[in-house]
Amino acid sequence: MTTSAVSAPLNQRRAMVFGLMAVGLWSTVATAFKIALGYLSPLHLLFLAALTSTTVFATLLLWQGRVRETLALGRRRWLFYLAQGALNPFTYYWVLFAAYDQLPAQQAQAINYTWAITMALLAVPILKQRLSAREFVAMLIAYSGVVLIATGGQWNFSETNWLGIGLAVLSTLLWALYWLINTKNTDAPIPAMFWCFAFGCGLLGIAVALDPQALPWGQWQALAAAAYVGLFEMGITFLLWLTAMRTAEKTAQLSMLIFLSPFISLLLIYFILGEVIQLTTLFGLSLICLGLYLQRKST
Repeated sequence: MTTSAVSAPLNQRRAMVFGLMAVGLWSTVATAFKIALGYLSPLHLLFLAALTSTTVFATLLLWQGRVRETLALGRRRWLFYLAQGALNPFTYYWVLFAAYDQLPAQQAQAINYTWAITMALLAVPILKQRLSAREFVAMLIAYSGVVLIATGGQWNFSETNWLGIGLAVLSTLLWALYWLINTKNTDAPIPAMFWCFAFGCGLLGIAVALDPQALPWGQWQALAAAAYVGLFEMGITFLLWLTAMRTAEKTAQLSMLIFLSPFISLLLIYFILGEVIQLTTLFGLSLICLGLYLQRKST
């Protein structure tokens, strides 16, 4: 048996461990968002979280000895990363946190999982890709789940929080657009993420300076909540997932772990936030996951 044959199962097991760690941390963020928003406005949460994440990426680059490489990238492509930072984290996360501020966590997190379906839809005009019949059916199934979650199955549209639902759907469009733009970006991922967040922090700093509400620097709960979001939604978890993807021999097995995250998240929302999980949320989320599964099978 060759060395590569022996190392392949080991690499796959390591990838699955890193993947499970990432999925486990991502499962906590919906609950963390709601807790943090109890202390902070969406803008203030985003600024402090993005600042934490930028510090994480900067520390990692310093530890890896890649400062010169990163600075060279920033000088060469500053306009591109300024635009990227304006999209993510500035606009995307501001819209996402505003959605969580408006909606129960179970609604916002379920709708947010449709971004992969949205990306397939946006790829048609942006990347000139064709939408297959299977992908179209997957999209209809997923968005029927969104409608079910949004209305609570009552079809009483007058009582639906359309502002919150609209913000949640808009966040999926922004996230999908960000990744579609990056499909042809060949820059190293960690320096690229650093510049996205560095420029995003600069823009957020201007927005915070113009905001009449002062940042709660003396409130440790607010700072801890924002740091958690910055570490485990935007920073460390990205690195865990990136490591898992690069280690995996079979990425299809790894990608299936994503389907665990929304249901683990619902358990945390129930036990920690005390939200009563509606049957319509479970049915709607199941439809969304079915749509995602069909969409992945068609690629």
